[in-house]
Amino acid sequence: MKIKSIFAPVRNMTADEVSAYMEKHREGSYTLLDVRQEREYTKARIPGAKLIPLPELTDRFGELDPRKPVIVY
Repeated sequence: MKIKSIFAPVRNMTADEVSAYMEKHREGSYTLLDVRQEREYTKARIPGAKLIPLPELTDRFGELDPRKPVIVY
């Protein structure tokens, strides 16, 4: 599986749009992906977010469910 297939199509969303999306969809029906470093994630994170630091994403994209929308921050 190629990483492009997980993130296609890509759409930019504002924080308000993401918040509205999360309110309309039940938790678990999408993946909230935090690509920051672990030290940043430890300081502050959105509940339910999955941490995969950006430098590790290529090696770990198989951990993402391709059937669910992915919101990356």
